[in-house]
Amino acid sequence: MGPTAVVADVAGEIEAEGKVLVIKRIHVVYHLETPLEDKEKVERAYAVHADNCPVYRSIHRAIDVTTELDWQELK
Repeated sequence: MGPTAVVADVAGEIEAEGKVLVIKRIHVVYHLETPLEDKEKVERAYAVHADNCPVYRSIHRAIDVTTELDWQELK
């Protein structure tokens, strides 16, 4: 895979707590194209990635983080 093989769209939702803006939710959509024979590997990696991600592990108790996989077959 090249440097553009994985692209992510990230959206955050911010709410005011008093006079302070606080990040409450983050949703990440991973866009990935691989050959069909790699689809199962991608799905296995996606299933465990959050628990092995330092950023997720650092913030998930304070911010609701959700992810989604948009996999497409590489033509």
